[in-house]
Amino acid sequence: MKNYSWGFDFKIGAFLAILVAGMALAGVFCLPYDYNAMDSSARFVKPGIAHLMGTDNFGRDVFSRVMAGGKYTLIVAILTVGGSAFAGSAIGLFSGYRGGIPDEIVMRVMDALSSFPGILLALAMVALLGNSQATLILALLILFIPSFVRLMRSGALQYKNRDFVKAAELWGCSPARLVFVHILPNLLPSLSSGVILGLGNAILAEATMSYLGLGIQPPLPSWGRMLAESQNFLFNAPWCALAPGILIMVTVLAFHYLGEGIRRRYAS
Repeated sequence: MKNYSWGFDFKIGAFLAILVAGMALAGVFCLPYDYNAMDSSARFVKPGIAHLMGTDNFGRDVFSRVMAGGKYTLIVAILTVGGSAFAGSAIGLFSGYRGGIPDEIVMRVMDALSSFPGILLALAMVALLGNSQATLILALLILFIPSFVRLMRSGALQYKNRDFVKAAELWGCSPARLVFVHILPNLLPSLSSGVILGLGNAILAEATMSYLGLGIQPPLPSWGRMLAESQNFLFNAPWCALAPGILIMVTVLAFHYLGEGIRRRYAS
């Protein structure tokens, strides 16, 4: 590596990610108002000292709902990416290391999953398992697995014929030890970059699903559902849509910059 310093994009991403995570964490312990408390006398109050981001059509504090919604959105993203990274890495490493017919079967299955429309998969799973947060996480987890399988398979193909792996084979190391002890550590920078970028994609996917009514269900708040609920009064009370929309944009950009920063640092 020629450059050991973190780039500007990583620093910007880290700052934005800490800002969003801090807001979501603060929402766990301290909210300005109850995010479900309705006040008919305070409908569509403009942003001000009492309500930093105004109120919605039910008189609910938008800032409190954005803070609480960030917690649920991040939980869905972390569980989705964590599960898909674990499963996809294991499948991709063994597929790439083993090669042959098992590798072909795995890659054709991944191609089929990648070509399957995400919305259609979510609708099918909702019809089978019901509309819940667990169903959303499972649907997104399945959709994200192919990207990690391809990433780790490519790394396994790159390293499995290296001298240090061949030497370990001669010493009688098992395939599991070769994969997880000798190959995987060399792929951790690529995996960490993929995980960070995946978090941004998962947040965007969760917001899309919630906007369509397939994600987090009321009374829990969600940035995507807040956008859907505010579209009918977009011109009368634009702050109701701007608050969750800006948070989605900032969060996705944060993880994108973080992932790109990690990738460039270890690629330099």
